[in-house]
Amino acid sequence: MKDRGLVTVTGASGFIALHTIRDLLGQGYSVRGTVRDTGRVDRLVTSLSKYCDVTNLTFVRADLGEDSGWTEAMTGADYLLHMASPLPAEAPLDENELIIPARDGALRAIQAAVDAGVRRIVMTSSIAAISGGHDKSLTLDESHWSDTAKDIGAYPKSKTIAERAAWDYINSLSESQKPEFAVINPGFVLGPVIDTDTSASHEIIRRLIAREVPGLPNIGFSLVDVRDVAAAHVIALTHQEAPGNRYICVAESMSFREIARLLQSHLKEQAYNIPQRSVPDWLVRTLALFSPTFRLIVTRLGPATKFDTTRIRQQFDWTPVPMTQSIAETADSMIAHRIV
Repeated sequence: MKDRGLVTVTGASGFIALHTIRDLLGQGYSVRGTVRDTGRVDRLVTSLSKYCDVTNLTFVRADLGEDSGWTEAMTGADYLLHMASPLPAEAPLDENELIIPARDGALRAIQAAVDAGVRRIVMTSSIAAISGGHDKSLTLDESHWSDTAKDIGAYPKSKTIAERAAWDYINSLSESQKPEFAVINPGFVLGPVIDTDTSASHEIIRRLIAREVPGLPNIGFSLVDVRDVAAAHVIALTHQEAPGNRYICVAESMSFREIARLLQSHLKEQAYNIPQRSVPDWLVRTLALFSPTFRLIVTRLGPATKFDTTRIRQQFDWTPVPMTQSIAETADSMIAHRIV
């Protein structure tokens, strides 16, 4: 298979990144992944080798919070997939713990790519950079941005600020310096794991299976399978319409209760007992006075935000897998890897 070029993937140990690396290698790209801890490289290679040929996979150390390593990471690369960004399972006490590394790390990676002459950059953002602070009665598209002047939470704020900083930097460059640039804005990402380290998005599945939730608050999720997110990133690397665009990457919406019912139906023959009791909104608001976790949940009460996904479906011919399948395969994968 002809080598289609070298892609640098930041945050290569991440959930979405591993699936994307698998797809890139399978389609004939060479991949250079960045990691903060090179001690994890052997395990990552072993995990990926079960799914694809890893001959053209290498790693370098680079940290979002440090200047060192980024020149080496970008030298000779044709493309950059900037996927690294902090994603905590719990809201931090100080929002700058997320905002600073997300913004400064994005600029470090992108500036190094520009200096190295990388031809196209695709950045992983989030619908959190689109939906924060907007009325849930609206249907949002790629023209919308989260309102960071409102109390939207540390994670949405970090994603919004980081993505805006990236666009501002790209647009400040002269035409001779400017690489092609596109952004993928995924929803809440589920799907089977490749490595035993899970992402924060898996916590809703893990906690339901492990019965670590006292009940089900009235919150909705805009969901997408990781394999569809990975495919969108790979398409965006070369698609002629991608430069200059954002792409909302959402398959469908489900409530916490619907997810719990699906898991119960899928796992009942394996003797799992998934919580089904609802938690009323008033109780969530009361518990939020004492718990950072419930303070985060309060901001999500009600149905999921509606998104217009016309752009990604039409331009990329993107047809995501049903979330019933994704949720079942997420659970099976986590059980097989003994995560739950």
